[in-house]
Amino acid sequence: MYSRLEPRPEYLSFELALAARKLVEEVMLVKPGEHVVLTGDTSSDRRVLEATAQAVAAAGAHPVVVWYETLPGASMEPPRPVAGAIADADVWIEFAVSYLMHSDAFRAAMANGCRYTNLTAMDVQMLVATVGRPDFQGVIRLGKALVALLEAADEVRITSANGTDLVGRNGDRPINLRGKPAEKPGETVMLSGQISWNPLEETQDGVLVFDGALWPPDEIGLLRSPVRCTVEKGVVTTIEGGADADTFRRWMESFDDPNMFRVAHWSLGFNPGVLAPTGRIVEDERVFGCVELGIGTKGAWIGGEPWVAAAHTDGSVLGPSIYLDGVAIEEDGRYVHPELVEICRDLGVAGY
Repeated sequence: MYSRLEPRPEYLSFELALAARKLVEEVMLVKPGEHVVLTGDTSSDRRVLEATAQAVAAAGAHPVVVWYETLPGASMEPPRPVAGAIADADVWIEFAVSYLMHSDAFRAAMANGCRYTNLTAMDVQMLVATVGRPDFQGVIRLGKALVALLEAADEVRITSANGTDLVGRNGDRPINLRGKPAEKPGETVMLSGQISWNPLEETQDGVLVFDGALWPPDEIGLLRSPVRCTVEKGVVTTIEGGADADTFRRWMESFDDPNMFRVAHWSLGFNPGVLAPTGRIVEDERVFGCVELGIGTKGAWIGGEPWVAAAHTDGSVLGPSIYLDGVAIEEDGRYVHPELVEICRDLGVAGY
């Protein structure tokens, strides 16, 4: 229906303006007089930054757009002036493909009280489909229902037809809804349609098979063949499969960093605007009904011990089944818990 490569400036321009306004006013809660820094690299969609800057100005705040070169990888330190701009921002909206989250510059901005969201590789179609069109409050309602179910459970088991069979225990770890309004100084929020947590590391065991998307490394993105990881006590101990698994294993080993193999978070994706992987990680993490795991650097907000690794990577499992203390809340990619089904119907999600 939509061309992801459509370059015309008028493409979805009315819808883009509405989505940018929703992002600025309802998600980032920008107030008159605030200084809002928008960062993009030379791989970003300029139309998205321009529309967001206009929405910031219309909200009575001060937009500052910062462009810089595309860095070789994510979470690297940016050019010094970029770090200076974000360190003094009230609000920072990141659109860069090689995003800065988890870098020292990012941590300094957060320590200074900046409200932040990571919208890496956001293009026109993505902003319209994932921010502009979904019922933001309805998606938050679904997220809160999932958080409540996870908080009430201890054992979480995830299976899928591709061979995934992974178990972990939550203990007292927090369950985080990140797709919410940015209400507090120093708060990071993410695109709506995801909750994240990390079960107790020593309880995470089993087989994890990525079959949707996996990024970084840049050589993969959309998976052409499954990547099978053995997880023992929260650490990836083997990586097997076809060509994509070989590429992923070489990339992981290239850092010579044991922390690169530690599981950093488990996440559930549920943005109604994303029904299939696209190769853009912000969308791929939120395919409706997917499970996504992060490996590498673990942020403090997840809960439990944080750590720093040479990088961070995310991969998705499509069509999972999820069991909480032995009771299914999702089977083969479709939520089956009555409360979740009711919310999905209210959201108008296909198949409910």
